[in-house]
Amino acid sequence: MAFLTISNKRFHGLIAERAQTLLALASHLCRCESTRKVLTRPFLGEFLSQSMQIEELLDAYDARNNCQWCVFRSLTAAIKLFSDVSYELLHIQHALPAYRLLPIEHDFVEATEETLDFTGKVLATAARQMLAGAEQLNLPSPSQDQRVYSEQLPPGRLPHDCAARRTETVAETVTLLATAFLNLAADSKRIRAAGKAKPEEYAAYVSNSVTEENLRSLELRFHNLQSLYDTFVSGTEAEDLDTDLPVLRGHISIVFHLVRLGTGFAHYYERHVNKQFCDLAATREPLVEADALLSKLMNYCIAHIGLYIACAERLCQNMLKRYAEVGEIEAPVPPYRGFHVRPSTLISTLVLHYGSDVRMELDKEAYNAASPLDLFRANEKINAAKRRWLAAEIASLELLQNSPLTTKTDKIVPNIILTLANKGKLILYEQPLQMPEGPPQEEGTLLQRVNDKVGQLLALGKIDINIDLTVKFIGDKRVLADIKLLAESGYGEDQFGNNIPLPEELVYLRS
Repeated sequence: MAFLTISNKRFHGLIAERAQTLLALASHLCRCESTRKVLTRPFLGEFLSQSMQIEELLDAYDARNNCQWCVFRSLTAAIKLFSDVSYELLHIQHALPAYRLLPIEHDFVEATEETLDFTGKVLATAARQMLAGAEQLNLPSPSQDQRVYSEQLPPGRLPHDCAARRTETVAETVTLLATAFLNLAADSKRIRAAGKAKPEEYAAYVSNSVTEENLRSLELRFHNLQSLYDTFVSGTEAEDLDTDLPVLRGHISIVFHLVRLGTGFAHYYERHVNKQFCDLAATREPLVEADALLSKLMNYCIAHIGLYIACAERLCQNMLKRYAEVGEIEAPVPPYRGFHVRPSTLISTLVLHYGSDVRMELDKEAYNAASPLDLFRANEKINAAKRRWLAAEIASLELLQNSPLTTKTDKIVPNIILTLANKGKLILYEQPLQMPEGPPQEEGTLLQRVNDKVGQLLALGKIDINIDLTVKFIGDKRVLADIKLLAESGYGEDQFGNNIPLPEELVYLRS
């Protein structure tokens, strides 16, 4: 489709008029002896606002696709992004005392200062290149900016003298926030894992899990969680009654801001580093080296995201324990081979996710539901019950009753198995059925020999039976509700052991 073109003279006049303030701010930054001193929120707020307006104007005329203006547009975008992330870093610095963050192994204050120095240097380089580019474009020299951008802040905070809003029970409030955080923490596992990556692995992680898309999605969800707190908890009586709530809010906020910073760094790495769209742009000095940018993304943003989420996970689990309402449920034994690896691991992961104490009981024996190995032990009783049931069923069969005592076991067992399978009392996993290897055992009665052989087939997983065996889970009702949902979903398996999707409510169990 044809479109109108604007003459360079007319567009030049438009930018010359509109970019004066942006160029004046760039000049102000370049004149300062210390870049760090000029990076205040008033200055960065104005730098961000002006670069955003000019970028939007340049984009409205497709400047990114014009060789004369594409470099100027690229520099404007860089100033916008690094003004934004620098402002975010200053916000973190000013807000840290109010966040009540739990201690971590890193010096976060020092790391924040170093990252701010890094973004400040990128801004200063971009400002110098913008002024040089403006001169090449014959844009008028900016007038000297006489405004003062220092930020002198008196110490202290305003008194909290607004009446606290009434809320539902503190237990319900804590449960809502702590559970929401734990679920979000579980969803961020892949990004958190990147926090322990080695420098040579950074590029692989950034192209896989630590992408702009993934970070932006996580940013939105943490922002929503922060909004949930501010809507339903902030300024309520619950904050006074449980002092861990403001601590949780601080961790939600710091993670949100770190993810937002990471999104900005990942965006610049993916969209701008080592990507030149014009031959003229190739002659420009890069604003930032790829390795330096990756280092800040991974060592500052991603590493501290993982550390603060881990702190808050423990905090949430302890909060939930304090308000645990103990109950009990009955649940069926997993249909395929009882509590083998997958169902036991899912139950354990579910219990550990909440950090609660839950026990499983079967035939008056207790098992720790947080330990897959402990749950495995229940299979001894389950298999014993199945063998007793099978023995009773086999004993009632006319096929066995009418067989001579001298009948070979390997001859009669397949027929018995098929008979029970045809009656729907037994599941056959191997067809044709192969008898266990080894010398035939023909001692004892025919019934004893048949039961021993069928027991071997059951232990080897070649056959199974469906009997109404149930176990009891005792613990926090919130955890029990998820265990019940897991059991209703077959513990993630069908009766043949094939994996089936878990319900959306149990998304945190997905690997």
